[in-house]
Amino acid sequence: MRYRPVPVLLYHSVCAEPPAWIAPFTVPPRVFTEHLDLLADHGVEVVPLRRLLDAVRGGPPLPPRSAVLTFDDGFADFHSTVAPLLAARGLPATLYVTTGALGDPSRPGREGSLLPPAPMLTWPQLRELDEVFEIGGHTVSHPQLDALPRSAARGEIAGCKARLEDALGHRVDAFAYPHGYSSRPVRRSVREAGWVSAAAVRHGFSSAADEPLRVARLMVRADTPRDRYLDWVDGRGAPVAPFPERTRTRVWRSYRRLRAGLHHPHPSLPTTTG
Repeated sequence: MRYRPVPVLLYHSVCAEPPAWIAPFTVPPRVFTEHLDLLADHGVEVVPLRRLLDAVRGGPPLPPRSAVLTFDDGFADFHSTVAPLLAARGLPATLYVTTGALGDPSRPGREGSLLPPAPMLTWPQLRELDEVFEIGGHTVSHPQLDALPRSAARGEIAGCKARLEDALGHRVDAFAYPHGYSSRPVRRSVREAGWVSAAAVRHGFSSAADEPLRVARLMVRADTPRDRYLDWVDGRGAPVAPFPERTRTRVWRSYRRLRAGLHHPHPSLPTTTG
């Protein structure tokens, strides 16, 4: 069966001068504004993640041309740059934050994050954003969950949820896997921790038949050509979920687990800022 493609777009930082380590995953504000304009010009309705998940569970169908906006990690520019641009257009988005990377005036210093230094949101800013956008979890420290011992993975998954719910004062349902990495045991731990949905990457479109704990997303990078973005807007250029896990994904997971078992984990992110 052919499912209607839904681009769930994954952004990280949106700024003009990012730290070197995140620069390949950063979109300048000018380009991000152009992306929002392209969605509008092509008749794409940006819907909340929850609406996609409702459709996945048999609820009301999505508009014929839909997209979802998501942002990972919790960079400070979401508050200063992204939120005003989205609010001006009345667009929803889901922001997945790495709790250990967020700043807190009452707790000087970082709480424990594997992300290199970068300007990150503060907890007061997150509470302000929570009034407008959906806030989701992205673990405590941003590890490769599928290469961790299960007890450590559970701590990252459940600890993030508890920290967010304590800070925001309400239930938080949406989770995203750091680096997009998951596995069946990891997804089981996500479900057991009480998360309702979990976003992967998968380099494909989502659809109304997607998996709630492995939502497919398309990563927008600094080098994503305009033509490719236009293809995504028009539902072209990538597979449509649900689709089976690729063999190379399983091989890559096995390699990273082996390295982790030898105490030489694969460095997913640069350790220097350049």
